[in-house]
Amino acid sequence: MNQTQQAITTLISQVEASVIGQSDVVRALVIGLLTQGHVLLEGLPGTAKTRSVKSLADNLQTSFGRIQFTPDLLPSDVTGTEVYQELNGKPQLHFQAGPIFNSIVLADEINRAPAKVQAALLEAMAERTITVGDKTHVLPELFMVLATQNPVEQEGTYPLPEAQMDRFIMKISVDYPDDDAELEIIRLVRREETDSKLTAEPDTDKNNANTNTNTNIQLDPSIVMQARAELALVEISEISERYIVALVMATRKPERYLASSLSRWIEVGASPRASIALDKCARAYAWLQARDYVEPDDIRAMAHAVLGHRITLSYDALADGVTQQQVIDELLDYVVIG
Repeated sequence: MNQTQQAITTLISQVEASVIGQSDVVRALVIGLLTQGHVLLEGLPGTAKTRSVKSLADNLQTSFGRIQFTPDLLPSDVTGTEVYQELNGKPQLHFQAGPIFNSIVLADEINRAPAKVQAALLEAMAERTITVGDKTHVLPELFMVLATQNPVEQEGTYPLPEAQMDRFIMKISVDYPDDDAELEIIRLVRREETDSKLTAEPDTDKNNANTNTNTNIQLDPSIVMQARAELALVEISEISERYIVALVMATRKPERYLASSLSRWIEVGASPRASIALDKCARAYAWLQARDYVEPDDIRAMAHAVLGHRITLSYDALADGVTQQQVIDELLDYVVIG
């Protein structure tokens, strides 16, 4: 394991220390960071979705912006807008940047805003630019949208359109923690409350004793750029490439696998973005394992996060209560390697 891999592994460990019982979520966020992708986190309230994103941002030496999506939010609240001002007695329009111009952007509860606001993110996520009026503004080189959403069954939610879902390199389902993790969460919050009170203590000696309670080291963005460069050198065999293609094509032509239920469950398959995303994420997963080559298990490990949100279920699947994750399970069972 080289120095860059060690630095990224340390980043993962530091975030996991703040987010108990969500190691898969933390790893997915870091993979999204390394692959220049955007990640969608879905889960019920209280499952540390927002905390995960904020913890990642806290451990990076970069700017962080949060957008709380609400039904009355306007697109200009996300992108920014041109404001009128006078300079030397001459009227002019000046662009005031919105929160999207940060490096790490948290789009909190993204499905609680209507489609026109959700669409304000499309150009930023796809092109890393924002067009306001007749001017196009370039976003930071290190730019990532981390969105959270509540399950669509909840009241007051607006389902994300397929075109926007496809822009997310991964969608991660965040579950409730188990018994042991729940206990550790209680203790973690209690420790944080104690540390915050001790830090605010006016006594000088106590202040000196607690000024270094946070031993986390923020990661320089140059390390992320170096990691991205190393990802490009990770090799993938033609057999693994064809396995990626076979998985994606099985979502488009499920009738090839008559023994499975895929043709009955899938209405619309994954786009070519799925193939690109699966290739990138598999290479990132292999790199985090300190390997410079991709194994089929790396592809299988990322298949649920990359493919699940890119397929549209049929009426039969919805009627039978079949989930997208179950469809990917079936996919992995029937599509063979090589």
